[in-house]
Amino acid sequence: MQKTRSLRKALALPLTALPLLVLPAALSGCGFQPLYGEQKGETTPEVELKRVYVANIPERSGQQLRLALQQNMAGDGPEDPDGYTLIVQPSFGQESIDIHSDNTSGRVRMNAHAHWQLLTVEQYPKLLAQGDASTMDGYTSTYEQYFAQTLNSETATGRVAQTLAEQVTQQVATWFRTHAAPSRRRDQGPAAYYPTPNAIPDSEKQAPMEQEGADAIPDMATGRNAPNAGSL
Repeated sequence: MQKTRSLRKALALPLTALPLLVLPAALSGCGFQPLYGEQKGETTPEVELKRVYVANIPERSGQQLRLALQQNMAGDGPEDPDGYTLIVQPSFGQESIDIHSDNTSGRVRMNAHAHWQLLTVEQYPKLLAQGDASTMDGYTSTYEQYFAQTLNSETATGRVAQTLAEQVTQQVATWFRTHAAPSRRRDQGPAAYYPTPNAIPDSEKQAPMEQEGADAIPDMATGRNAPNAGSL
């Protein structure tokens, strides 16, 4: 008790704040390390992110995504994109839900996916890392107010672009911390298939199945699109 009072007096902090000081040390002892921040003998991800050049992404939604990526990569200082090239290929889709009796929709759901590749800047660029990000958003349909409908759609697109940019930035920063090799599809060996309970079956006797991804993990477990999904 005497030691606790001395520590409280020295720090001039309430007792409730003391566990917060011990938490980082406890997490580091368990093997957890912060994504951002300096570590001995390593360059911080923030420094490397500033060296990433985001390649042009076509269409308005792509430009919103590129702008959000540039802002996230630059952080709190000027960018110097001389070390890496980030190529992002997004896809934005909308589907109508809450169908009314007059065949109108009361809600629009927006699904988005982005595949990214991080390359070196040289005559023959090398692939350093790649990954996928996905998100979902939506807005209420207001057919009687065209301007409000357009504004809702553009606002939702902006939110989706921002979310994708945050996910891609975090994944790229994680690679700068770990430098893990990009996953590659196996050339040989049997492929594993997993049932997809959310998919619509083609018939009563065929269940929708999904083939494993390049890293032997099903896409539904990571949020990626499943281009190799089918029925068995």
